[in-house]
Amino acid sequence: MSDPSTLESNLLTYTKPPEGYVSHSRLERVLRSGRFAVTAELNPPDSADAADVFDAARPLGEVADAINATDASGANCHMSSIGICALLTRAGYSPVYQISCRDRNRIAIQGDVLGAAALGVSNVLCLTGDGVGVGDQPGAKPVFDFDSLTLLRALRTMRDEGVFLSGRKLTSPPQLFLGAAENPCIPPYEWRPDRLEKKVEAGADFIQTNYIFDIPLFEAFMARVRDTGTDKRVFIIPGVGPLASAKAARWMRSNVPGIHIPDQIIARLEGAQNPSEEGKKICIELIQQMREIAGVSGVHIMAYRREHLVSEIILESGVLKGRGRSK
Repeated sequence: MSDPSTLESNLLTYTKPPEGYVSHSRLERVLRSGRFAVTAELNPPDSADAADVFDAARPLGEVADAINATDASGANCHMSSIGICALLTRAGYSPVYQISCRDRNRIAIQGDVLGAAALGVSNVLCLTGDGVGVGDQPGAKPVFDFDSLTLLRALRTMRDEGVFLSGRKLTSPPQLFLGAAENPCIPPYEWRPDRLEKKVEAGADFIQTNYIFDIPLFEAFMARVRDTGTDKRVFIIPGVGPLASAKAARWMRSNVPGIHIPDQIIARLEGAQNPSEEGKKICIELIQQMREIAGVSGVHIMAYRREHLVSEIILESGVLKGRGRSK
C-alpha cells in the first residue's frame, strides 16, 4: 500500500491563476500572449487500455497546445472524455475536456467538472451534443438537462461566483478556461454571428469551429464577427482536417451533421493521382489561408484515426513560425 504522505504530496495544490487569467491553462497562456494556437482532436479508443490513448496523443502533443478529448461524439460510445483527460494530464499534456449535455444532468456535470479540475484539467468545451438517434445505440435515453448556453452559464457561475447552481458555496472554485463550438458554414448563415455572440455572453472564452472547407463563407462570417467587435472578446479557432478521398468527403457531407464541403474540393480530390496526399495538401492550404484572416487566433485540427498526420500538417503549414496573431 502506498504511503499516504507520498500520495498527498502528489496532489494538486489550489493556487490562483495569474492576474488577468482565469486558469493555469497552457492554451489560455498561448492565446492571451497573442501567439497562434494549435489544438487537436484525439479520437477516443474503444478500449480500456491507457496505452491506446498515449499512442494517439503522442503525434498531437508534438505541435498542439491542447488536445481535445471528445465526449461520445456522434452519439457513439467510446472511452470517456474525463477518463482521457485524466490520462493526458498524468502524461503532461494539456487536455480540453468536452462535455455533451446529451448524457448527464446538471448534478452529474457539476460534480464531474470539480473532479476534472482537481485532476488539473483547465479547458472545458461546452456542447449541446448530437441526438441519440444519429448514433449506434438509438434506444438510449437522452438527458439534455442543459444546452451549450446554459452549461456555459453554469460553469461560469461555479468559477466566478464560487457556488453550485443551488447556491451552495464551493470551498475551492474550479479554474476553467471555457469554450464552445460554432459552425459558420451551415445555414442560416446570417444567424451564426448572433449565435456566437450569445455564447460569448454566456461565458465562452474561446470558440472552436466545426470543419471549415469553404474559406469565402468563413471570411464572410468573420467579417460579421469583426463588425460587432466579438473577435475582441473571444478567441476564435477554426477547425480543419485532412480528407482521405473524394468518396470519404462525399460520405462526410451526406452523413455527418453540420459538414459543408464545396464541390470544388471534392473535384480536386477526385482528379488527384494520390487523393490522400491531396487531402493533406488542401488542409495545409486552408490553415495558411485561415492564418491570414483577421480575428483568427489559432487552428483546431481534426484527423479522424489519422493522428499521425497532424504534426506533419502543422509543421508544413508554417503557422508555428513566429506565432503572431492576426490583428
